[in-house]
Amino acid sequence: MIPASRRRLAVLYIVIATLLIGLGGRVWYVQVVSGRAYASLASQDQVRHVLIPPVRGEILDDTGAPMVNNRPSLVVSVNMAQLSQQADGGTAELKRLAGLLGMRYALLHDKTRECTAGVPQPCWPGSPYQPILVADGVPSRIAVQVLESRSQFPGVTVGVEPVTNYVQPVGTDAAQVLGYLQPASAAELKSEGLPESSTGVDLVGQAGLEYQYDKQLRGTFGIKTVSVNVAGQVTGTIRQTPAKAGDDLVTSLNSRLENDVSNILANAVAKVRATGHPGADSAAAVVLTTTGRVVAMASYPSYNPQVWTSGISEREYWRLVGTRHGEPILNRATQGAYAPGSTWKVTTLAAAVADGYPLNGSYNCPAAITVGGRRYINDGEPSLGPISLREALIVSCDTVFYELGLQMYEHDHPGEDVVTSPHAPVQRMQKMELAWGFGKSTGIDLPEESTGSVPTREWLYYFWKDNAHTGQDWCKYGRASGSYIQRLDYYDCHYANVWEPGQAVISAIGDGYVTVTPLQLADAYVALANGGTLYQPRIGEALVAPSGKVVRRITPPVAGHLPVRKYVLAYMRSALAGVVTSGTAAGAFHGFPLSKVCVAGKTGTAEAYGNQPTSVFASFAPCSHPKYVVVVMIPDAGYGADFSAPAVRQIWDDIYGLEGHHAVFPGGRPPGLPHIGQAGSAAAPKAGSGGTR
Repeated sequence: MIPASRRRLAVLYIVIATLLIGLGGRVWYVQVVSGRAYASLASQDQVRHVLIPPVRGEILDDTGAPMVNNRPSLVVSVNMAQLSQQADGGTAELKRLAGLLGMRYALLHDKTRECTAGVPQPCWPGSPYQPILVADGVPSRIAVQVLESRSQFPGVTVGVEPVTNYVQPVGTDAAQVLGYLQPASAAELKSEGLPESSTGVDLVGQAGLEYQYDKQLRGTFGIKTVSVNVAGQVTGTIRQTPAKAGDDLVTSLNSRLENDVSNILANAVAKVRATGHPGADSAAAVVLTTTGRVVAMASYPSYNPQVWTSGISEREYWRLVGTRHGEPILNRATQGAYAPGSTWKVTTLAAAVADGYPLNGSYNCPAAITVGGRRYINDGEPSLGPISLREALIVSCDTVFYELGLQMYEHDHPGEDVVTSPHAPVQRMQKMELAWGFGKSTGIDLPEESTGSVPTREWLYYFWKDNAHTGQDWCKYGRASGSYIQRLDYYDCHYANVWEPGQAVISAIGDGYVTVTPLQLADAYVALANGGTLYQPRIGEALVAPSGKVVRRITPPVAGHLPVRKYVLAYMRSALAGVVTSGTAAGAFHGFPLSKVCVAGKTGTAEAYGNQPTSVFASFAPCSHPKYVVVVMIPDAGYGADFSAPAVRQIWDDIYGLEGHHAVFPGGRPPGLPHIGQAGSAAAPKAGSGGTR
């Protein structure tokens, strides 16, 4: 009988032998059977691909001077992948860095946290392994401190990189037009076909021209393939494909005029507020050529887009988008929708003549008319008796246009005024308004644009459908005998889908449901001024390669033609010249050298419930052969003749060099396409060989 101890020893030998056989089999499998596969994988691990960011193209004005370019800057970046391996997750190092940079730790922490669901700005949208730029324009003394204190800042790097620079003052004056950049998100990388590894490295246009021309400005990434040893150290470069710089965008914007228009708007708003209208806090202006080019576009208030460059704070972000500070990120020239007031009367006149009303007829201008039991006044003016349509435009007689709107309404499918379907016929007057480009986007080369509203029967149907039991929920909150707002909701619940005579009356003078953007109004007046051609406005004038070769010229496309006879347009242009000499704008232009430059225009004073009217002035010059159109709109300001018209007068002074001003365009001629030299703009060469811009 074998002792128990020997039996246990024998079992142990068997187990050990089994393990050795299994281990030997595994070694044989790895080395013999799978050897080639593992050798191939090991070889692949010794190669790394490094992305080389391209230099982003510059945005230039009409003279070739940069508005957005690149400037070499000392930048400080943080490697969160390295900091996260520290015992405290890098907190102590970030606090030391914040103190050195004069930055709050909370802000630095927010800039370096990863953007995930529910994390507000600021945050890092890029790869956690990519160094995060936290400060640019760093003084050299701070850079030296970081470099000399490596033990204190092992996860911090300092270097010279080309950083996006918004040239001042035009960078602020045209902030909403230029747009801004942010690191590409994963979704943007996928939609734009960018390499996944470029997250956080490549900057993508988020608004304005930066967004509209992003692909052309961005250029293409270069790739450097390097060999590394088992420790991850680079041992050599295998191959390298250089990055290709983006194209420069030459625009038709004039930096000096942009600055002047921006200052004029700010001063106009200040004057409105000084007269006791504290609600006035915004304004917009557009200057177009009569061939559809934008030479100035300003929105007040504005901001310096440099705030986006090294990570925006949450406080700064809400200052840009919050209503408390006037939403400076909003481009009011293209996104602000306002009632146009009497500037709209040119469309009503055109519709009436197309409907058979005589252009040279006589029309009564009473002090008021009564429609449906409601009195509609001629803005406090006395009865002028029978007058011509020309005189009606010059003195801006509301009651003439009330009557035209009412009479066209009464003979225009009256059985369709209770709108129960989106397929109800479009009214004749609204057909004319739509043909002037209102109620739809102009097609400008900017991504942000409101369509405004032309109250057709179809529009009215959806307006009622979207708010009766949803949206504003009139039927829920309306009360037949409640407060004014409750009674209004009750009325809208039951009758908002009825196109009533009162709506037709006030729509004829650009009030009620009618809204337009300043750009739409300017574009329509371009067509009036040039004889009927509507354009899709363009800010971009040409794309120019880094070599200086013009890649593509950009011409404003023709959007259509006004369905108005040439003689009718000429009649209206003559009337609008009379507005400035003897009509509602005569006071604003008193003493203006009309003999040197004849300006024609139309005032607008658009009523807004609970606020002062929107002050509007739309104009063109010279009267006989118009080259430019200038429009200014100031919400909550009052009469168009009091504030917008004087602002427009100053813009004309700047354009032509009148009343002591130096001419932006001597003789009214804008500069041609500037010469762009090799490796840079006409004004300055590109900075750096790689980086953000």
